[in-house]
Amino acid sequence: MSALANLDPAGNAAVMVMLLQDDQAARILSELEPEELRLLGQKMVELGEIGPEIIAGAIAGFVEKTESLGLMTHDRVGHVRNVMGRAVGDVKAENLMRRIAPQAATKASTIELARWLEPEALAPLIKGEHPQMIAVLLVQLDPEVAAAVLHSLPAAEQSEIVHRIATLGPVSAEAITILEELLTRRIGERHGAAPLAMGGIKEAAGIINGAGKAVEARIMPQIAKMDKVLARKIEEEMFKFEHLFVLDAQSMGALLREVESDVLIGALKGIPESEREAFFRAMSSRAADGVKDEIAARGRTKLAEVVEAQKAIVAIARRLAADGTIAFGSASGGDSDYV
Repeated sequence: MSALANLDPAGNAAVMVMLLQDDQAARILSELEPEELRLLGQKMVELGEIGPEIIAGAIAGFVEKTESLGLMTHDRVGHVRNVMGRAVGDVKAENLMRRIAPQAATKASTIELARWLEPEALAPLIKGEHPQMIAVLLVQLDPEVAAAVLHSLPAAEQSEIVHRIATLGPVSAEAITILEELLTRRIGERHGAAPLAMGGIKEAAGIINGAGKAVEARIMPQIAKMDKVLARKIEEEMFKFEHLFVLDAQSMGALLREVESDVLIGALKGIPESEREAFFRAMSSRAADGVKDEIAARGRTKLAEVVEAQKAIVAIARRLAADGTIAFGSASGGDSDYV
């Protein structure tokens, strides 16, 4: 232990990386050169048991280093924009930067201006347009706004639009230009084009979730007729384990009565304690304490086992939601309860 008490810089870096969550550590490691990655990996393997004094020494060294270096101010806005882009994607990052540093943001294009319009103002601009054009615009809006716009369009067009959103993929610069010109004509703003990455399963699922249960019931069977695999992927994105956190106590109780104890313990093992409270609130104090004890006693659990348990509970929730036994909130489009 004494030999490890005074680690070299690479050893201290290894300790700091091992203190991070796996996804955070992975993002840092992805930035290293091959030789740096090899050295750091070697140090991480060699560390063995890491005591409190080693952790404290590594953190103290990190703090001392940052105090002496400070933070560079050169192109701070560019750095923040880059970090935001990595976190939420270029389109949303640019939108955020307009609020954070409006003086440094690039001039807004017509599409970007459209993101600030209310659904009631947007819907008339795109009615009667080609479904592909509407899909390109909707994926750039907040899901709630996109859902409201979709809800206002003719029912016969909604399935085709959602299908195109889910299968959008790369969008040509020409398509962006055409959309820009359309919006420019209709709202009288100056034309501008920016390269955008758009569409996907998540966006389609978010719009359907926000549009309401009636829209979902109409659209999903038609999507399944067009592409069964795509429909299944959209449904999987619509029903996720974290969606259960918003259930009220009555709905959660109905769900838990259908879930085996061992499955519940496995599923809750993989989420933070704060998120488990949504489940514990629907139990008696005695039952909740029993589940907490079992979670603590289970020890380390493979991520694959946690995911499998969570999928099993989501499958039960989907069945109960279809039966009307449980409900997930209320639709922004004015329909009945939805997931």
